[in-house]
Amino acid sequence: MVQECGTERIAGCQFNLSVMSDDFADVILGALDQVVTSKVWKDTDDVSTCVRGRIEHVFDVVKAVYLQAAKTGKHVEMSGTFSIGCPGDSSGDTHMDVSSERMNEAASTDIQQKAGCKFALYPMNTTNYMDVIYEQIDLSKEAGVTVSPSHYATRLDGEAADIFNAMESSFTKVQEAISHTTMTFTISANSPSNR
Repeated sequence: MVQECGTERIAGCQFNLSVMSDDFADVILGALDQVVTSKVWKDTDDVSTCVRGRIEHVFDVVKAVYLQAAKTGKHVEMSGTFSIGCPGDSSGDTHMDVSSERMNEAASTDIQQKAGCKFALYPMNTTNYMDVIYEQIDLSKEAGVTVSPSHYATRLDGEAADIFNAMESSFTKVQEAISHTTMTFTISANSPSNR
């Protein structure tokens, strides 16, 4: 089974957005409404949201949803999994826009939001996976974020947009060499623990 549309491989992310506030539904739905999703396939149900398409468009949408929610000042957390090349994937439920223009980049760039994130990269079906992971951790240090070790993950601290950019860079570089790549993450902003 091939997971490609045209010459592009299908990437995807399934995520949960949690808002620690009584008006959580308004914040979540408001964030989803403010983000342009025309370049991805998107489905939201009672458990999570899934977006599928080209890597840059998937990251553009996920980052924008998080930033739109976090800019409210509420304690907002997002957990999810990015994936590409899964042998069990199918070519359905996708939108592979041929242009590389990111529809949410301008709005995302304008949002200044400090955050902390833990992410774990999983290059599948390769024996030198730790070398691949360590290389990406080293490269993350050049992305304008603070990188520190954490059990079962790597921690990134800094501007939320920079954190997503670092994760996208790592994910993109690994998937170019390792066909099936996944990455899990949890990002948090405006936590009362940091006050």
